[in-house]
Amino acid sequence: MAQHQYETRAAYDGIVELYASMFADRLETKPITRNMIGTFAELVRGTGNPRAADVGCGPGHLTAVLRDLGLDAFGLDLSPAMVGHARRAHPTLRFDEARMEALPVEDGSLGGVLAHYSMIHTPPRELPALLAEQVRVLAPGGLLLVSFFGTDGPEPVRFDHKVTPAYSWPPDRFAELLAGAGLVTFARLLHDPASERGFLDAHLLARRP
Repeated sequence: MAQHQYETRAAYDGIVELYASMFADRLETKPITRNMIGTFAELVRGTGNPRAADVGCGPGHLTAVLRDLGLDAFGLDLSPAMVGHARRAHPTLRFDEARMEALPVEDGSLGGVLAHYSMIHTPPRELPALLAEQVRVLAPGGLLLVSFFGTDGPEPVRFDHKVTPAYSWPPDRFAELLAGAGLVTFARLLHDPASERGFLDAHLLARRP
């Protein structure tokens, strides 16, 4: 495991209860994001394969949302403390510790992957391999919804996230990475700044051909 992953895991292990309390009902105040996740779930159901992974699931709140939206959802996270919290909070759902570039999932077995701000700590040079792993686990026609901090500049920007260093991305550049991994981006949504830094909330919805 890379040094930045050790640091990220330790950082999130140390703030589990605070993080969970801050984000448990976050979608209630973010109707645009909520509806994008709802659209993702509807399209995954339409593939006929409702099995979906919430990668970087944190305390499991979105895994539960996906379940309530009709998906056979399970959560994966790098942080063992986050996984432990998710299991306690949502005992009927499955949560496992895993790295996003080495998912414990069979090839081509998922109808959907949700990556909700879970790729933001990955250095740009490592992101192509991470995306290739998401493609590996998706069935043909399967969908990836990735959300991240968007920026208007030409290059990704490293910044001091409140938990651990992170990156914002120009949406066009991120879409190019998705294409390079073999995905077709067919919907994108950019909306109001996600932080005091002025980054946009960015969501890209892509399909494996």
